[in-house]
Amino acid sequence: MSITQFKNTHHAVLEESNPVAVPLGTPVAVASTTSVERDDGVETGIWECTPGRWRRQIVAQEFCHFVQGRCTFTPDHGETLHIEAGDALMLPANSTGIWDIQETVRKTYVLIF
Repeated sequence: MSITQFKNTHHAVLEESNPVAVPLGTPVAVASTTSVERDDGVETGIWECTPGRWRRQIVAQEFCHFVQGRCTFTPDHGETLHIEAGDALMLPANSTGIWDIQETVRKTYVLIF
């Protein structure tokens, strides 16, 4: 068994910073990530994103817990979810929709491939 632990997720320094892949206007959101890919088809990490809008492109099932910020996610053919620090989501594989970050968000996540 392999145990993955992230300490102090609210203040952890993240490794990567890149503009989101499919921005929908300006400002263009910049996402930062620190993650661990395991041998069992699971990836876990900490993700942060600055304000902006874009389409979701993740194909894996995702559980995430927001530790900072405020945003919305509007799934295609669904109602807008209003998300803030303390909220958690389980997104099905291949879910699509629009992220709109109003205040820089930080979340911990688990992707299941």
